[in-house]
Amino acid sequence: MHHTSLIAILVAGFGLAFIFGAVAHRLRMSPLVGYLVAGIIAGPFTPGFVGDPTLAPQLAEIGVMLLMFGVGLHFSLRDLLEVKSIALPGALVQIAFATVLGWGLARAFGWGDGAGVVFGLSLSVASTVVVLRALDERRLLDTSNGRIAVGWLIVEDLVMVLVLVLLPALAGMFKGEGGDRVEVLTALIKTLFKVGAFIAVMLLVGRRVIPWILERVAATGSRELFTLCVLAIALGVAFGSAELFGVSFALGAFFAGLLLNESEFSHQAASETLPLRDAFAVLFFVSVGMLFDPMILLERPAEVLATFAIIVGGNGLITWTLARMFGKSNSSALLLAVSLSQIGEFSFILAGLGVQLEILPRTGQDLILAGALLSIVANPLSMAWIDRRRATEARLLRERTDAEAPPIPEGITNHVLLIGYGRVGRELARVLREHGVPLVVIDGEDLLVDRARADGLPAIRGNAVNESVLREAAPERAHMALLAIPNALEAGEIIATLRKVSPSMSIVARGHSDREVKHLLEHGADAAVMAERELAHSIAEMVMATPLYRGGRQLPPATT
Repeated sequence: MHHTSLIAILVAGFGLAFIFGAVAHRLRMSPLVGYLVAGIIAGPFTPGFVGDPTLAPQLAEIGVMLLMFGVGLHFSLRDLLEVKSIALPGALVQIAFATVLGWGLARAFGWGDGAGVVFGLSLSVASTVVVLRALDERRLLDTSNGRIAVGWLIVEDLVMVLVLVLLPALAGMFKGEGGDRVEVLTALIKTLFKVGAFIAVMLLVGRRVIPWILERVAATGSRELFTLCVLAIALGVAFGSAELFGVSFALGAFFAGLLLNESEFSHQAASETLPLRDAFAVLFFVSVGMLFDPMILLERPAEVLATFAIIVGGNGLITWTLARMFGKSNSSALLLAVSLSQIGEFSFILAGLGVQLEILPRTGQDLILAGALLSIVANPLSMAWIDRRRATEARLLRERTDAEAPPIPEGITNHVLLIGYGRVGRELARVLREHGVPLVVIDGEDLLVDRARADGLPAIRGNAVNESVLREAAPERAHMALLAIPNALEAGEIIATLRKVSPSMSIVARGHSDREVKHLLEHGADAAVMAERELAHSIAEMVMATPLYRGGRQLPPATT
């Protein structure tokens, strides 16, 4: 035979995940839906290829370790402290509320209290992957709302890590076996002691050793060794924590990432390991899909809908209410509520552990998987609705802001149109203003327009390709136009519009290659500056200005 079950499951897992992930992306859904569907197709409940049921969980375990390593690597205590007043109490209350709803639904199904608590907790924690991707696509991660959402996620993740650590010690009590309370308390204290010992070792030893090792490896200049070092630390700490201290792989990997986060090479570590983390995260979701029996959608539709209602309705309602109580606007509260109204990786991990410990029935895991699938599918639709609301509110705000903004000075003449107020545009504006050159800024980004106005410059909001936007800047009386935007194709269109409204105007643009410079000149620019060439000329001038090379010839070496 020319293949093994490991190769077969890797090929099938990645292949099916790619196909259905691409289909999900095409349908504007999260790729996670495609990965889960790929797992369902490769699972034992559907005809065709069936993945190895012993290898898939092990690959999923590696995926969990790398996922948790990534969570720790991106964990920022400073970011959490900035929004602690809303993220900490908000997340705790939201988790408690969803857990109570899940417990009540489980009791209605006839399950025990322990199963109800695990079921409710699994419905209370949002998918970090889904939320971060949704916020990143909308460029909201660095906004106030984005930081609150990330802080909220961090609190949820920390609570789930604690639950995963404590659940095995409380398994007997959760199963309703009763038993000696002293034994339960002893097991709980023993677990907490092991976790405390592990944390102490990591903080006292690992906090110094791990960054020190990473710095020494980085000093070698070998990218391969650096990547291997990061992976060895992530997986080694996770495995060692389980073997020596009896804590979960997830907690060990989380602390490995947390300690690497303190290193100056944390960003490089994140970027170097991202492809492997993404690959095994895909296998994790595929393996989760393999556990899902799609027949539950037909056999228990009412239970599935009730679970879905708690995930979306329960989490969304309490999150929106809490955000409004903390003084957030309705728009911000809706964004936060919709972002967190789905479940993902931690829910799967907790449900799997609950089934393994015989606390949660297999039906509970199927309901959690079904609810997760539906909520992840519904989330982009809800986010699209939020986008439309935000776009309408932003348009109304822009119209009101533009109406209140200082107008372009009457009778302005011989001014310079500065199109683009990014880094290059701001520096150009600074130099020109020092020489008394009148400026009018045009930019399509709200933040940059507001920044130009805050700097005391008349600024017009809109795309300069639009002739009506250009005419607001009185181009017929302008002396020159400077295009500081980096996109040469867009700049070419703007130049053509400028030539139409003011044929005699001088136009200077920027490019990043000879081809871009040629494109700009062909579209009517009088001059095009290539940043790399000008940088080389500036450095050469500095060299030639030194005493050794002054005058264009090399002086003879000094004699002693």
